[in-house]
Amino acid sequence: MELADQIVVISHGKVEQTGSPTDLYDRPANDFVMNFIGPVTRLDGELVRPHDVQLLVERVPSADEAVVDRIVRLGFEVRVELTLADGQPVSAQLPRSEAEQLELREGDIVYVRAPDAPAAGADVFRSLRPRLAPASAD
Repeated sequence: MELADQIVVISHGKVEQTGSPTDLYDRPANDFVMNFIGPVTRLDGELVRPHDVQLLVERVPSADEAVVDRIVRLGFEVRVELTLADGQPVSAQLPRSEAEQLELREGDIVYVRAPDAPAAGADVFRSLRPRLAPASAD
């Protein structure tokens, strides 16, 4: 991914996608390519990257309730393993600072949303995480 200008992803002798590393990562042609290129989790029936899963501390439209099962600190990142109400596992990956501000604990109820879910707007999203410091005006 770091060295290539173009990548060809092949499965069982069939070309699944050809493109730049950015194209394959950001716009995979199918689930196989998405799984092949990096970690994924399933949310609302779609594959999403764990770092794109939004965690909220309050319920909003288009967010699903989940229980925090495990919190794994990985240096500057934190992986949060969750279980949705229907029993489906979901993973989210956050910067350590955001996870600390959310004050997540195992057993907490949180709400998860896919990155392209309808939102009430970014300002409302930020206000739903009252433990986060407001963005600097600089």
